[in-house]
Amino acid sequence: MKAKNPDWIVFFAVVSLMGFGIIMVFSATSVTAYQKYDDSFHFLKRQVIWVALALGVMFFLMRIDYHKWFSTMWHPIGYLLFSLILLGAVLVFGVEINGSKRWLSAGGINFQVSEIAKLGMVMFTAWYLDKWKDHIRNFFVGLFPILTILAVVCVLILMEPDLGTTAVIGATCFVMLFAAGARVIHLGSLVAASAPLAVYAMLSEPYRRKRIFAFINPWEDPQGTGFHIIQSLYALGSGGLFGVGLGRSRQKFFYLPEPGTDFIFSVLGEELGLVGTSIVIGLYFLLAWRGLMIALRAQDLLGSMLAVGITTMITLQAIVNMGVVTGSLPVTGITLPFISYGGSSLVFMAIGIGLLLNISRYSNQ
Repeated sequence: MKAKNPDWIVFFAVVSLMGFGIIMVFSATSVTAYQKYDDSFHFLKRQVIWVALALGVMFFLMRIDYHKWFSTMWHPIGYLLFSLILLGAVLVFGVEINGSKRWLSAGGINFQVSEIAKLGMVMFTAWYLDKWKDHIRNFFVGLFPILTILAVVCVLILMEPDLGTTAVIGATCFVMLFAAGARVIHLGSLVAASAPLAVYAMLSEPYRRKRIFAFINPWEDPQGTGFHIIQSLYALGSGGLFGVGLGRSRQKFFYLPEPGTDFIFSVLGEELGLVGTSIVIGLYFLLAWRGLMIALRAQDLLGSMLAVGITTMITLQAIVNMGVVTGSLPVTGITLPFISYGGSSLVFMAIGIGLLLNISRYSNQ
């Protein structure tokens, strides 16, 4: 099939989100950057470099047929094995930040291993569903092998610990299995069986229990476990309809934790108000809508499942992040795709978008 133009709506939505990210990273981190590095532009300069790299990767992957990547060095089995090795390595050699070992360091640059594994699991699941599409409704022949691999990946990420990313990967793969035609009774039974394990995972660690209680009633301990979410709500409430003005956030002055990453949406809401947050949510909606349209029009099951997985992964991560900062979900360390500061998430999300745009170039009308 002759390649067509990519889906420009997806391209517009992603580039616009990256633009919001550059502006908000500077605004949200300038105070912290000056206090730590005596340079208000410290994080901005790094983010611009990461955005340029992400765009380059996205353009590169957009132009090469995804079938070629899946048959060469990017074969999903090799990519997944590489991800598993890194997930094991991070538990032993990882850089510990805020009590979690999620990063490996190379050349003075920290990169988050779970971002590699997240995309790797989506690619492997898409490839597996394409190869075993005739057996997907058989639990032991079709579902059990992929669920076993998913369990291994999730357990390794949970050991870092990173419950938020584990939940996103698990939910993304379940959506892909559902879209591929797996029996609802099988998936529903697995969800019911895993519910006690999920509850245990949330309550087994003291800090997770505190986050659950803070989510239920943050005002019970406003100076302790409830402090983060209360400050986030203050920021969003202060923004009103049009915001207090770009760069004029008060909560970023050491009230909000991680204002440039996990809670950047709070700063955005405070400075740009309901109008600004609505625009960002609208861009994610555009991305989700067009991603699913690409999945429906893909020329084969591989492209369709890959599009479903990439779109679901990005959309779920955005929903979880915005749910946390609005007090709708318990606090977890999930960044806002394309907007939060950080290279690992940005580059690997861009790889996913590059593949999605390439699928759109070979889609059916």
